[in-house]
Amino acid sequence: MGAAVIMVKERHIVEAMQRLAVTSPARALTVDQLADLGVDDRGLAWRALKRRVIVREASPGKWYVDGEVWQATRRRRHILLFVLVITALTSAVILLSANRIAP
Repeated sequence: MGAAVIMVKERHIVEAMQRLAVTSPARALTVDQLADLGVDDRGLAWRALKRRVIVREASPGKWYVDGEVWQATRRRRHILLFVLVITALTSAVILLSANRIAP
């Protein structure tokens, strides 16, 4: 599964949990409750969210989404994407310029 697919699935999980207001330890739900509400807790996206502590365990078996960590992750991804686009554009300009100058 590609990174883009995982990122989309992560966003779906987080948005679903936010819609359900599962955004604090007091509002945490079990994975069975989340599954009943349409949140997939079995895939790579769920594991990635747990690994990055975007989805946190409030008490044994009860989970919630940390909105601040999610927003920080999204900002970091946007900055990385911006840097990659600028790097690609700069490389393209350099290559095109080098081809024009070459005899």
